[in-house]
Formats: sequence, C-alpha cells, structure tokens
Amino acid sequence: MTSRRSMNAAIQIWSRALAGVGLASVLLIAGCTVGPKYHRPTAEVPATYKEVGDWKPAQPNDQTFSGNWWEMFQDPQLNALESQVNVSNQNLKAAEAQYTQARAQLRYQRADFFPTINAGASATRNRISNHRPASTVSNGITYNDFQIPFELSYQIDVWGRVRRTVEAYRDQAQASAADLAAVNLSMHAQLALYYFQARVLDAEEQLLNSTVTQYEHALELIKSRYAGGIASDVEVQQAETQLETTRAQAIDVGVARAQYEHAVAVLIGKPPASFSLAPLPLTMPPPVIPVGLPSELLERRPDIAAAERQMAAANAQIGVAKAAYYPNISLGAAGGFESSAITTLISGPSVLWSAGPSALLTVFDVGRRRAASDQAVAAYNQSVANYRQTVLTGFQQVEDNVAALRILENEAQVQDKAVVAAQKYLELANTRYKGGVTSYLEVTTAQTAALSDEITAVNILGRRMVNAVTLVQALGGGWNSSEIPQRPECCGKLTSTSK
Repeated sequence: MTSRRSMNAAIQIWSRALAGVGLASVLLIAGCTVGPKYHRPTAEVPATYKEVGDWKPAQPNDQTFSGNWWEMFQDPQLNALESQVNVSNQNLKAAEAQYTQARAQLRYQRADFFPTINAGASATRNRISNHRPASTVSNGITYNDFQIPFELSYQIDVWGRVRRTVEAYRDQAQASAADLAAVNLSMHAQLALYYFQARVLDAEEQLLNSTVTQYEHALELIKSRYAGGIASDVEVQQAETQLETTRAQAIDVGVARAQYEHAVAVLIGKPPASFSLAPLPLTMPPPVIPVGLPSELLERRPDIAAAERQMAAANAQIGVAKAAYYPNISLGAAGGFESSAITTLISGPSVLWSAGPSALLTVFDVGRRRAASDQAVAAYNQSVANYRQTVLTGFQQVEDNVAALRILENEAQVQDKAVVAAQKYLELANTRYKGGVTSYLEVTTAQTAALSDEITAVNILGRRMVNAVTLVQALGGGWNSSEIPQRPECCGKLTSTSK
C-alpha cells in the first residue's frame, strides 16, 4: 500500500512537470522569432566571361567534369597519386576534424530545445548546535537526512533565441562543410600542380641530356679537326665550354625536381625518404576545360558557398542579439523523496515537489544589449562584404586562367615555329662550318639559340598545364553547393571528400 502511494506521488510530480512542458510547447509555438529573415544579398555577376570569347568552345559532352577532375588529363600515374590524397593527406584530415567539431557544436546547441532533467541521491547525518537560535528544530539533536531529488529545468524559447542560435550554428556547420570541400579541392589541385611541374623538369632534363650527347659528338669532331690542323684550339675550347655549361644546366634541374617530388610525398601523407616519383617527361597539351557561365560559379565554388553560409550565420546572430531585449521565461520543477529513515524514504509522506514558471527581464544594462546588437549587425555587414569579395575573386581567377590558356596556346604555336627555324639555322651553321665557310662561333651561337627555344617551348607547355589545373580549381573542380548537408548534425563525411 505504501509503495502504491509512493508511485502515485511520483507520478503526480512528473505529470505536473510534463504539463508545464506542454504549456511551454504551446508558448513556443505561439511565440515569435525576432531578428531579420535571411535573404542572400545580391552580387554583381557578368553575363559571360570576357576572356573566353570564341576560344576553343567545348563540345556538348564536355560541359561538366566530375569530382575526379584530374582524370581528364588521362595520366594513370597522376590518378594513382590523387587517390591517396583522400586517404592520407593530413591537411584534409584536419579539415574533416574541424567539420566534425562544427557538427558537435550544433548538436550541443540543439539540446536547448529540450528540458534538462537531473537526478541524484544523498545520505547525510547532521547535528544541530546547542547554541543555535531558537527554531522549530530542537537544539542539540542529531538526525539523518536521506534524499532522492529530481529536477527539471526548461527555458521556453518564446522569442526565438534558441532557434536563432541553432540556426547560426547550423549555418556555420554548413560553412565548415564547404571549407572541407575547398581544402579537398586545394589539396588535389596542389598535387596536380607539383606533379606537372616535376614532369616539365623531366622534359627539360631529357632535352638537356640529349643536347649534351649532341655536344659531345660535336666536341669529338672538332678535336679530330684540330688534330688534323683544320680547327683551332679556340674552337675546341668553345665546344668544351658549351658542353660543360649544358651539363651544369642538366644537373641544376635536379634541385627543383627533388623539391617537387618531396612536396608530392607530403601531400599524399608520406615522408619524402620513403617516396620516389618516376621520371616521365611532359609531352601532351592540356585538355579542353569547360568554363560554363559566370552565374554557375556561385554554386560551383566551395569558398563562395562557405562565405554565403557564414553570411547566413551572421544574420541569425542578429536575431540572438535582438532576443536579449525580451524576458527569459523558464519552467522549473523539482521533486523527490526525503526522510530521516531510509526505511520510509520511498513512501507517500516522504514526497516533496515544487513547480512553476519564472521570467527574468534585464531592465538596465548601460547599453550592453545595444552594443551587442550593433556588433551583430556590423558582423553581418562584414560577412556580406567578404562574400561579394570572394565572388569577385572567383571571377578574377577564372578570367586570369582562361586568358593565360588562350594566350599561351597562341604563344606555343609561335614558339614551335621558332624551334623549327632554330633547328634549320643550326643545320646550316654546321654545314657552313664543315665546309670551312665560317668559324665554330656561328655553330655555338646557333646551338645556344636552338636549345633556348626548345627549353622555352617545354616551359610554355608546363605553364599551360599549370593554368589548366588552376582553372579547374577556379571553377570548383566539379563540386556543387547541393553537396552541402542540409542537416549537418545527422550526416557523415561529405560526398566530395569520399570520392
């Protein structure tokens, strides 16, 4: 019988508490959310890219590229290296951890939508002082106090402070997701840049080594002519100077080549000592990069998406600041059992409880809330400016790389003609020298011109590959803002980082 009364008493306590939570829910539904409603600010977007013109229009099947954009270069060695970035790159792992933190912070803030319930137990033995002022409790007695308390607290979100806070953290988590995609794109692009720059040096080294072989044969010829009294010692020294200078150039290429190899190793999460990049001279020109329309760039670049989400978060923080002008309404409930004897602790007469709402309004704060509101508005204006600047920077990067690819393509065509002309000049100089018409100085001049033109042609090809990669990065690498999780607190890794 006592146990039943105890159970009924406990039920009575929590039924009143739950009734209070239900009333709070009604107030929450009837409440309002203060602060401005978010609308994405406009940004100036041109109709077309100025530098594109009619340059190499993409075919219909080239209008988009996938997340694995590096596959368009059709380089198996590059594909194998890029596949290791998602697994082992430490910068990417750090960005993933940052995104996980943002999701955890969002879940932490969402907990304010629900009441907090605490429970405990205590057992104490107390003695009243004999010198205590007169009270209802006899002085000098010793007694036990056993308690099993329960507490419920709930802040009613009448003015939308919690909703705005959760909204801000959700936007920040989405911005962190876009930041993760931006780091992912940057790491893959950086790897491709280092890889192609290493391949350019491989091509340059191959050219220099081939030239060294030719110069060695030329030196042997001149030495034979000198032994026969046809050539002078000056011509021998000229040939040796040309040969050793070119050998030094071929050796010097190894410095930058080693550095790019080490950089590739770090990007795939390996110490440079345990990684080597097989030489592979660059020969193929870059593929056609579909540019699309400027308006599409707002959805294709993760840094623009991150700036837009930060802007939305700043807008929500204005609502949080505005909610401080309204009273905080809370519901509290406490109950449990208390007795001086543990045998009667769980019984009807031992039940205690209290419940009721409370409201707290700041009447005077010397302008603190006004300052917080002004700060939130200024932070939003700053985020708007950052967003528009990010958009402008994106357009600039696309225009820069499109112009570079277009101009370098024309330069490569002209440079190829210069290489052909230099080879003919060298052939004529050799013929004239062997015929005794001219000195070897004309041959060395022709050799220097031919080598310089060939190295320039190789470097132009390398610059074209670098600009192709940076153009892909400027266009977002096949990413789209639809990949941002709409509910970050319940989602795992982004699709863009698991490809």
